[in-house]
Amino acid sequence: MDIPVEQSSEAKIPTSSASSEPALSLSKGQAPSQRTRPGWGTRESVSFDSEYIQGARNAVRVCLRVQPEEKVCVITDEVTLEIAAAIVSELETTGAPCNVWVLEDWAERPLKDLPQEIVEDLETSQVSIFAVQAQRNELRSRMQMTDVVNRRKIRHAHMVNINRQIMLEGMRADFQKVDRLSAKVVAMVRKAQRVRAKTSAGTDLTAELNPNYRWLKTSGIITPEKWGNLPGGEIFTTPGEVNGTFVIDGVVGDYLCAKFGNLRETPLTIQMKQNRLTEAHSDNRELEDDFWKYTHTDENSDRVGEFAIGTNIDLKDVIGQILQDEKYPGVHIAFGNPYGAHTGAEWDSSTHIDVVGRKFNIWVDDQQIMQDGKFLVEA
Repeated sequence: MDIPVEQSSEAKIPTSSASSEPALSLSKGQAPSQRTRPGWGTRESVSFDSEYIQGARNAVRVCLRVQPEEKVCVITDEVTLEIAAAIVSELETTGAPCNVWVLEDWAERPLKDLPQEIVEDLETSQVSIFAVQAQRNELRSRMQMTDVVNRRKIRHAHMVNINRQIMLEGMRADFQKVDRLSAKVVAMVRKAQRVRAKTSAGTDLTAELNPNYRWLKTSGIITPEKWGNLPGGEIFTTPGEVNGTFVIDGVVGDYLCAKFGNLRETPLTIQMKQNRLTEAHSDNRELEDDFWKYTHTDENSDRVGEFAIGTNIDLKDVIGQILQDEKYPGVHIAFGNPYGAHTGAEWDSSTHIDVVGRKFNIWVDDQQIMQDGKFLVEA
């Protein structure tokens, strides 16, 4: 049962910039309603479990380092209201003004485009938080959002499919420690020519690295230079070329994650040649068919756009949620959009789907940095 936070202390949150109403008095543990603040619909209040406080504080204080003079744009949806309320409550303690947008109040789901009102609010924000459950065919609207984030250099926390388990696990990580490890690993791969990854399940692949493509560190400590997923903990690039076999016994991303969950019992095995997906096989034929269809949406949907190493050493296993699982220590790759604005890749795709495995052995050139899922590099 969810236990609301005691509502003994009072907080102040300004109204939306679109409103001329005075600041709102908000009890701790509650989010405001549309009657006093645009963006929250007709809800009287939104209580949240006190167990969310630690993760919300980590997001606001450690990962985003929100300052009182900064304006924050919080985007959420009906399903994620309670988590958003915990984050808003923590934002209130910083003194920073924030606007909150519940997607269903502004457009039908799945979104075709990001509502213009939200775009305009993002344009004048220094920090943004996207805590929303993904729906099929909404990648376009999320790309519209990150286009603004990239151009305006907003410190952006991307929390797609955030849920209770992630708030109580991944969002409680020691992100300073994760950042130290990530910095060491990214320094190694930036000098390397190739990375090889193997697992006892049958994965055996090699990524040849392109020196013209940048490696990014998204450890959970978010900067204006690169927005990051929360929970954080990965380094990534666009590979020059990937060849080999990947046994996906973790999860697949985007909306297929919610549909198929943890793949430990029914893994998907894929083959890659010259950076393109060439085969996909699983005892779960629906998974096989859906994945193949997704990775053939456009001319580059079957192209490896991301090669990454998860570095969140506080995660103990895959849970069937891509937001957290792609940070699990090991290799993951993604087909489709290469985030070229950050990596330097000059091609594009309208899709992006991550795939995650378990218990990797990893070599950077000839140096082994992971054995059976455990880093051999000290944080």
